[in-house]
Amino acid sequence: MASNSLGFDPVRVLLPTPLVVPIPLVLDSPHSGTRYPADFDHSCDRAQLRQAEDTDVDDLYSAAPALGATLVCAEFPRSYIDVNRRKEDLDTDMIVGRWPHRVHHSPKTKAGIGLIWRLIDDRTPIYARQLSVAEVEARIAKCHTPYWHALLGAVDAAHAAHGRVFHINCHSMPAEAGSLSWITRGTKFADVVLGDRDGTTSSAEFMQMLSNAFRSEGLSVAINDPYKGVEIVKQVGKPKENRHSIQVELNRRLYMNEATRERTPDYVKLKASVTRVLERMAEFASGSPR
Repeated sequence: MASNSLGFDPVRVLLPTPLVVPIPLVLDSPHSGTRYPADFDHSCDRAQLRQAEDTDVDDLYSAAPALGATLVCAEFPRSYIDVNRRKEDLDTDMIVGRWPHRVHHSPKTKAGIGLIWRLIDDRTPIYARQLSVAEVEARIAKCHTPYWHALLGAVDAAHAAHGRVFHINCHSMPAEAGSLSWITRGTKFADVVLGDRDGTTSSAEFMQMLSNAFRSEGLSVAINDPYKGVEIVKQVGKPKENRHSIQVELNRRLYMNEATRERTPDYVKLKASVTRVLERMAEFASGSPR
């Protein structure tokens, strides 16, 4: 994908490794980007802003292409623009003048974490100014649109080739609920949270396989509690069309220092576990009946 005015390619697509048979498994990491655009102009400290990152999630799943799967990764940070939101999910109070496009708020926007984030998790404001219509439109054109084009292109290609597709939306979560959460602050989360929007975006068989795979690694698993999946799994997951999508949240305490974003010694262990889970996913995806 050609670079644009960001100064870097907004999306990295890792296709199945050469000589490996492609399988109908697509993964995406929409929030692991760490390349901060020069025009971001945030007022908060960069270290604080990094709280929004799903740091290293793309690397944790990096074995996917060697198994025949496709991995789509955002290179820009979610705090610049969040591709797991609809384009309409915009807080227009953040913008100077009239926003000329359709708006449809979700609870995420009201919490300050819609398409363009207003706050980070400790409720620190990201900007000391309003944004212009032109710069928000540019972020959509430079980042949101290319990401969705790459992801849906990979999903559609896999479905066209195999008559089915299995999709994993890869994320990380804090060890406990913060001040922006809709649940009680300080609530501790399971090691892994799987979300299929209460059974609407995936077959029960795919969900059961995935939960069993993580549990076999000695990890605790919660399903749709508290994370059910947001816009990506909602749009990709259509089980009646044999398109299955599950959001996976990995607890950051398993692999990082949340304050510094540095990997802990347990990182290698977790990556090995994720790779074994990927192998189970690949077996399931390639062996499922058409």
